[in-house]
Amino acid sequence: MGKKMSGRFVAGMSVEEALAACQRVNKEGIAVSLDSLGESVTTEAEARTSADIYHQLLDAIHTRGLNANVSVKLSQVGMDFDPALAERIVGEMVEHAAHVQSFVRIDMEGSPYTEATIAMTERLAAKFPGAVGTVLQAYLFRTEGDAERLLNEGIRIRLCKGAYKEGPEIAFPAKSDVDSNYVKLMRRMVTFSNPTTGKGVFCGIATHDEAIVEQMRAFVREHNIDKSAFEFQMLYGIRRDLQHRLTAEGFGVRVYLPFGPEWYPYFMRRLAERPANVIFLAKNFFKN
Repeated sequence: MGKKMSGRFVAGMSVEEALAACQRVNKEGIAVSLDSLGESVTTEAEARTSADIYHQLLDAIHTRGLNANVSVKLSQVGMDFDPALAERIVGEMVEHAAHVQSFVRIDMEGSPYTEATIAMTERLAAKFPGAVGTVLQAYLFRTEGDAERLLNEGIRIRLCKGAYKEGPEIAFPAKSDVDSNYVKLMRRMVTFSNPTTGKGVFCGIATHDEAIVEQMRAFVREHNIDKSAFEFQMLYGIRRDLQHRLTAEGFGVRVYLPFGPEWYPYFMRRLAERPANVIFLAKNFFKN
């Protein structure tokens, strides 16, 4: 069962297996964000080892001409024991990405990381504009303000609902409220125009919720928004039918592609943190 699960939702154990999967997805007209699995390292050596994989990925994306970028969690690079080290390591990644015209997405983790992640993204974006962005979670009360903050700085956002367990004092407990906030935020992101430059910000609408996807399709149509102004983002192996349909309709689609030997603890943590994640994976395991 573990092998079957990993084969469906994880793109292999090695860098080469992940790059091969990336190439296959690209041939379907779908972009990729590569994520080397691993969290909560405890030494600088482990953090540097994690970073080395990302530098390999950035070089391979460039030399092989892949339509891909990378996603990294701060807990992979020492944030829990040395935030300054984590920022140096991610800064080196972003500098590398800027050099090869690529992009680093700093993933969002639980709420204790939220402000530090946003602030680090802002500092790095000031040094390397366009080469770094982050993720915002629609279930947090603070996210509307965070979205305005980042949009006004021209920083790319990946909008997701949120997969970590958070308390009712900081997050919407009801799914209907999370969905409503998500729709409000996605509409804002695709219509945002900087008051000084008149430019928008290219954002990722990360959802497998077909009702929300349909709302976005209708909104784009009704407001004559260019399909190239944003992209839909989904997880590798989940709702492949929807990914292909959106691609055929001319929307940009990017798949978040995790890989690496840490797949088992990664899945167990995600499932333990939030029971809804178990239901979500089980439902999608039997879909195309």
